[in-house]
Amino acid sequence: MEEVRSILERFERIESLRRANAGPVELLGELRALLREAEAWVRVEGGDAGDAAVARLREALARDMIGA
Repeated sequence: MEEVRSILERFERIESLRRANAGPVELLGELRALLREAEAWVRVEGGDAGDAAVARLREALARDMIGA
């Protein structure tokens, strides 16, 4: 349950930064932290949907789609 709470709090921080027009470096740092938290959640909860979501986030960050 702690993993889910961390992920939801991270989403809130990311949304707050987005609304404040944060720079790409700041957002990228939060997205990388989100990936670590999502990986921890998937290790605890498992499931195909969680695995797929983490894989998509990992791929997006590997492409550095934000351009930081």
